[in-house]
Amino acid sequence: MEQAKTNASGRRSLISKSVLLASAALLAAPALAAEVTPERLVNADKEPQNWLMNHRTYDGQRFSPLDQINKTTVKNLKLAYAVAIGGTSAKENLEATPLVEDGFMYMVDLWGVVYKIDVRSGDAGRIMWRMDPKQEKVANANRGVALWGNYVISGASYPPRIIATDKDSGKVAWETNLSTDQVEVAITAAPLAIKDKIIVGASGGDRGVRDFIAGLDAATGKKLWQQFTIPAPGEPGSETWKDKNNAWQTGGGAVWVTGTYDAASNQTIWGTGNPVPMMDARARPGDNLYTNSAISWDPDSGKMNWYFQFTPGDMWDFDEVGTHILIDGNINGQPRHLITHSARNGFVYTMERGNGQVVVAKPYMDNINWTKGIDQKTGKPLDYDPTKDIQTYSGLANPTTENPIKKVCPNRTGGNNYWPSSYSPRTRLLYIPVLTACEIVTNDKDMPKKEAGWYQRTGGAYKAEERYESNLTAVDPLTGEVKKNLHLSYPNYSGTLSTGGGLVFVGLLDGTVAAYDDSTLEELWKINVGSGFAAPPMTFAVNGKQYVAIASGASSAALSKLVNTPELKEQRNATVLYVFSL
Repeated sequence: MEQAKTNASGRRSLISKSVLLASAALLAAPALAAEVTPERLVNADKEPQNWLMNHRTYDGQRFSPLDQINKTTVKNLKLAYAVAIGGTSAKENLEATPLVEDGFMYMVDLWGVVYKIDVRSGDAGRIMWRMDPKQEKVANANRGVALWGNYVISGASYPPRIIATDKDSGKVAWETNLSTDQVEVAITAAPLAIKDKIIVGASGGDRGVRDFIAGLDAATGKKLWQQFTIPAPGEPGSETWKDKNNAWQTGGGAVWVTGTYDAASNQTIWGTGNPVPMMDARARPGDNLYTNSAISWDPDSGKMNWYFQFTPGDMWDFDEVGTHILIDGNINGQPRHLITHSARNGFVYTMERGNGQVVVAKPYMDNINWTKGIDQKTGKPLDYDPTKDIQTYSGLANPTTENPIKKVCPNRTGGNNYWPSSYSPRTRLLYIPVLTACEIVTNDKDMPKKEAGWYQRTGGAYKAEERYESNLTAVDPLTGEVKKNLHLSYPNYSGTLSTGGGLVFVGLLDGTVAAYDDSTLEELWKINVGSGFAAPPMTFAVNGKQYVAIASGASSAALSKLVNTPELKEQRNATVLYVFSL
């Protein structure tokens, strides 16, 4: 057995060396890059030096096999260079994962401005061009770009658009407006390129948008299909909206985090957001399909293959847009193609990829109070009652007219949210960034004033009686068992990255970037740059070296989690891309 381990280690080392030697030739490469073909995207794992899409590979694992930076060498990690990315106010933020292709990085800022950065030298990042979509300066988010052909595909909001920019010149090749009759529609998720199409989800649900997912022709930008996540009257699922206020018209169901794709079965899986009006299920009785769901779509036609709803009739903002990661494993001795999802409601769900049937649903937190648990056969909460129009679940966390103030665990931000978990094929563990605090929620029985829009959240009083902190939690997704748990003193709005070097990287709101042993969760390295993180870490290789990159600049929503953290009261915000190397 020991000899087998040694041989495997040697093979990994040879693979890593060959990858880095191949990338060493990039310094001599011209500034004109090769086309990103559908074949390259399907086989993105064969280009470990690159990070070609939002989650690196279609499976959403956010695992890189690069291992030059490993458990032994990570102690020597240092800042290689930094790139300032716009930003002039405390409200500006960066939530995007940079993409890297053959020595060139593509990054987007809060305002949808796309940057091409030459990172071939290894000691500086030189901005080659910027594409400014000139969107209205309304603070929102932008979580990244996609690569297809010779285009950088990006989203912009107000008005909502998808834009293709020529990788070489920085000039716009095509632009598609996705506006509807609802002015708050926005595009915040990174697009996903699948075959000859660009798949994109719409956000703005919390502001009363009936959201959708759409497929565009990648070469021309022509909209080929569009499917709303909230059914209109008479459509399947519309019977789950039982109010008399036409809440379906402003029902939410936002699609604001990039989905995953299974090429073998040709299905793309995206999570959907919470129902609106927010927080108060009395305004929209029923299960409110297809909110808080995992939905499988045919990327060619837009047809829905299947769905699974995590929290019917949600009243805590427990949307489930977070990544639905594709994994393979044995269940009851049988090989299965699976999906695993660390849900905002505090549970890890693992389900059949072909139909969404839940096979495991276990808590990854120890303080959940909104339900008594999950039925392992149906995947529904144990206290879900299909005969009720308004769910009570455990009865402990839902504010009522008689008891308008309740403690909710996890808090309305989750457990896990848009910041991605990662999965390591090395350890076969899921690494979940967890917010640990509960919140006191007060709901008013009356709807907000009409001038605020009836669809807005009711109440509006949320208070944490404890610090917002976080856990780094390692879970076996095949059993739901928590294997390791490490408590961290500050919130993780950044997510996790796992690597072939046996490391898990995170970024925290106090400005810390850290690396942990993927087996023990022992801290092996950290640095503090003084500005918080809300963007995921990633890694790439060029010129024979591996790098780790992460963008600072926390959103106002993230910074609000520092209310009980007096030592960070005067911490400043900076939008900077940091790149580290040995």
